[in-house]
Amino acid sequence: MDTLPTQFYEQPTAIVARELIGKTLVRRHQNRWLGGIIVETEAYLGCNDLASHSHRGITTANGAMFEAAGTIYVYPIHNHYCFNVVTEHSGVGCAVLIRAVEPIWGMSEMMTRRRINHSRQLMRGPGCLCQALDINRTHNKQTLKKNRTFRIAENPDVQPTITSTKRIGISRDMNLPLRYIWDGNWYVSGRASDHQTKPTRPPQPTTHP
Repeated sequence: MDTLPTQFYEQPTAIVARELIGKTLVRRHQNRWLGGIIVETEAYLGCNDLASHSHRGITTANGAMFEAAGTIYVYPIHNHYCFNVVTEHSGVGCAVLIRAVEPIWGMSEMMTRRRINHSRQLMRGPGCLCQALDINRTHNKQTLKKNRTFRIAENPDVQPTITSTKRIGISRDMNLPLRYIWDGNWYVSGRASDHQTKPTRPPQPTTHP
């Protein structure tokens, strides 16, 4: 699978958030690739977006958001971490939060780390995703270009149906439809009513070459 080029992340943030649905996210850990298919994202648009970490300007904590497109921004929340990819251009402060991934590779290792024995909750939500992939603040400010640990790649085998909704867990700019989900996918977080098609359990684990 071809790794996404830097130019992909230089697009408008909402476009990147939407087009990341169906892409593959993997993380190399102890000589194994762990991860799956992105099924849920949220776009954060910079200084004019009151829900964005960047709306008050650059700080030590959010500095990664103002780096070049394709930079990883990891921030802590409630004893967990959230994984974001910076978009557009340096100094803008835009990023896409990866909210959920359909797990495919390294299931047993991720289940051990999450201390669960079922797949649905494994990477369903940004904190769960980072725990499953062992992502933390040390990964902040890495770039995806030629990265030996993280890879986001094309996945031509899937054709997701994408729906947009309001973002989750914010108190400002709540009505902007900047959350993108794979409609009907079992592994998307949040409410079933967010989907146009009722989420159903896959008949068997998804496999890809």
